[in-house]
Amino acid sequence: MSKPIEETDALTDQIRDSLCVNKPDFRELDLGSPVSPLRPTATTTTTTTTTSSSSSSSGSASAARIGSNPLPKASHSGDISYYTETSPLKNPKPTSRSDPLIYSGTGNQSSVNSPSPVNVLPSGNICPSGKILKPGLVTSHRSSKSDVLGSGMGHYGHGSIMRRGGSVRHGNLDVGNSGYYSSCGGSSVDPEELKRAGNEMHQKGHFGEALGFYDKAIALAPGNAAYRYNRAAALMGLGRLAEAVRECEEAVKLDPHYWRAHHRLGSLFIRLGHVENARRHLSFAGHHQDEFELQKLQVVEKHLNTCSDARKFNDWKKALREADAAISAGADYSPQLFMCRAEALLKLHQLKDAETCLTNMPKLELHTGSFSQSRFFGMLSEAYFFLVRAQMEMALGRFESALSAAEKAGQIDPRNVEVAVLLKNVKLVSRARSRGNDLFRSERYTEACSAYGEGLRLDPWNSVLYCNRAACWFKLGSWDKSIDDCNQALCIQPNYTKALLRRAASNSKLEKWSDAVRDYEVLRRELPDDNEVAESLFHAQVALKKSRGEEVYNMKFGGEVEEIVGLEQFKAALSLPGVSVVHFKSSSNLHCKQISPFLDTLCSRYPSINFLQVDIEENSAVASAENVRTVPTFKIYKNGNRVKEIVCPSREMLEHSVRHYSS
Repeated sequence: MSKPIEETDALTDQIRDSLCVNKPDFRELDLGSPVSPLRPTATTTTTTTTTSSSSSSSGSASAARIGSNPLPKASHSGDISYYTETSPLKNPKPTSRSDPLIYSGTGNQSSVNSPSPVNVLPSGNICPSGKILKPGLVTSHRSSKSDVLGSGMGHYGHGSIMRRGGSVRHGNLDVGNSGYYSSCGGSSVDPEELKRAGNEMHQKGHFGEALGFYDKAIALAPGNAAYRYNRAAALMGLGRLAEAVRECEEAVKLDPHYWRAHHRLGSLFIRLGHVENARRHLSFAGHHQDEFELQKLQVVEKHLNTCSDARKFNDWKKALREADAAISAGADYSPQLFMCRAEALLKLHQLKDAETCLTNMPKLELHTGSFSQSRFFGMLSEAYFFLVRAQMEMALGRFESALSAAEKAGQIDPRNVEVAVLLKNVKLVSRARSRGNDLFRSERYTEACSAYGEGLRLDPWNSVLYCNRAACWFKLGSWDKSIDDCNQALCIQPNYTKALLRRAASNSKLEKWSDAVRDYEVLRRELPDDNEVAESLFHAQVALKKSRGEEVYNMKFGGEVEEIVGLEQFKAALSLPGVSVVHFKSSSNLHCKQISPFLDTLCSRYPSINFLQVDIEENSAVASAENVRTVPTFKIYKNGNRVKEIVCPSREMLEHSVRHYSS
């Protein structure tokens, strides 16, 4: 598993050190002699010291060994070795000398990305011959592998040597040469400096800013694989894994032997659930295999295979369990696994959870790059997405959307048998539903029942078709059959409001008042402002009381909160049968002013309850008789007897108590 910052390749450093013999010790150099190398100043920072020692490890002998060879290619660590030094002189002629040339620019060499002040360096260029050239002059005798004195904004002290072939690695980022390279005739933007700034932002967790720096570096050097690799790290930090995959693929395309990019690709593909692609990159020849990632791959693959087998045999509980296990094992960003969870929940009649699962699914562009040809459960990944979406739309009764999704799946993977079967069924079920609706509108209810039944034979778990057929049975007076179909619809979709309404109405027709009241109470909670539901509930409650032999005198639907102005009126109101809720208030009390409007809402929601209000300042006799000293106080009476008292309740607490005594 890749770490956040790429570590130093120790083996490479050892080989480089072994090749660099007779390296000058920069700590013992004398600034007093023009023929002596430069001595570093005491103001060199910790970062400078670290980078300088790393850069100097390549040695002057290493530079002399290269001589006049062609410029080397960019290294995997992001070294920019194909940039040439610019000069105020036109067309400088290269020389074949192998002696490294150390020069100190006299101009103001600055970087747009560095806040540090410019280092002040000795004027003049020091040549191997020991002569000092005049300031501003540039020799034309330069080797193709020159050492560059750090004179920019990269926090390097005087005399620090930056070699354009050197690199530093930090975790998952290729750091490369962090020095600033500029021409002696002026300043220019170095992609390496942009990358260094991006690395600093990445280490601080500022992935958006890091991405901006990497984009600028890539614009200047589009052929550098390390910049693509680092850009992928920033994209991963932003949660944009699909784009990170494409950046790593581009890095591998630029350098097929870039094993770090292969490793990152393998790790990304595990998270995406693409086990074959992950294995291909993790098993890339020529580098040490990561046992941890390979073990993770094996666990994810095992759960995926078990999930696939369970799905074939319609064992949806096991399929759901294995999909969850694969996500927990490392495939936490796989859209296909989330779709598998949604499909399993849908088949287990947990429609709401299935919708939530699809809503929270990772968003990826499945139709581009490596995703376009990846397969899941034997079909193309994007086709599987539309296959699950079509099933979801069918269950929700959105037949046109279901047909559109199924057709899209067929276009993506026309040869897949499962996709073809689903598309055919969706077309037939949609046709049966449309024919049934037309017959229902024509009041040909018996034929409409047959049409809906034909659709149910093709899709036996379609709650909408059951509910539509229940409406036909209701019109035909077959209320028992209507209740049966509503029960089927509610088993598939428990919160199906239309099915609940039709079952309540059918129970009322069969005078099953207890069942009707239960359904209407559920609907009242779901639709608190629906007056028709409120009235139906009221009449069902009255009928239920009558069936039990209870007195129902003076019960009326609706009404307003009754204002009590005297003790006799108060006693007469409480003597009425049923439940009464009394609000004891004070016109000057702020809490009373806030909760009083809510009493009007409760009055409309619970029409079978009598709501009264008493101002204790104007009706001290009532307040004294009821021993009320604190407002607001609510008292609930049933058939004249007090059953509950609440002092300063919240709206939720008050409605909970009212609902409890309304049944």
